Amino acid sequence: MDIVSVPIDIDRKIIDSRFRLVIVAAQRARQIIEGAKPMVTPRPAQKESTLAIEEILSGKLDILYGADAVSAHREERRRREEIRRQAMLAEREQQLAGDVKKDLSIYLGEAMKAVEMPEPEQSEEPDETE
Repeated sequence: MDIVSVPIDIDRKIIDSRFRLVIVAAQRARQIIEGAKPMVTPRPAQKESTLAIEEILSGKLDILYGADAVSAHREERRRREEIRRQAMLAEREQQLAGDVKKDLSIYLGEAMKAVEMPEPEQSEEPDETE
């Protein structure tokens, strides 16, 4: 049976409301999707949201409140933006490298053709038609 389908009894020592449970579970599920290691052993085909709820209800997560939660949320947002920015820069760098390589291959290709195929030399022998 899936944890989401059974009534959830909230231990007020772990989390103070169902609303906060939903918010924290959504944030934790996003972290798991992005590659964070689960703090409980996942079952086969278990969704990240269910896994996050199990982590919270088992007391494996430290839940922040008030100013600590706001600053942690801002720091997480900054971290994600930095990761996105670095990914965009890396992609742009690869694109520029490909453009440079293409331009160089065209330029070097034309230069190689000029070296391989010298202009035909004119012979110094007189024409026989004269």
